[in-house]
Amino acid sequence: MLEEKINEFGINLLLRGVFGILAVHFINVYCIKNGYPVSVGINLYTVPVLGCLGAPGLALLYGISMLW
Repeated sequence: MLEEKINEFGINLLLRGVFGILAVHFINVYCIKNGYPVSVGINLYTVPVLGCLGAPGLALLYGISMLW
């Protein structure tokens, strides 16, 4: 039972990271196409943030990018 929960948590974390990376890519393409100077890089720091926090992490990364 515990192993199933750990596997489910790992798969959930991985999928949120992958979908977060895709969201960052498409938002960056949209921003560049429309002339907005906001861009979040895809690197070893953003992937765990997106995997752990999900959509709020995505908003956090873009909020920091706008203010920084």
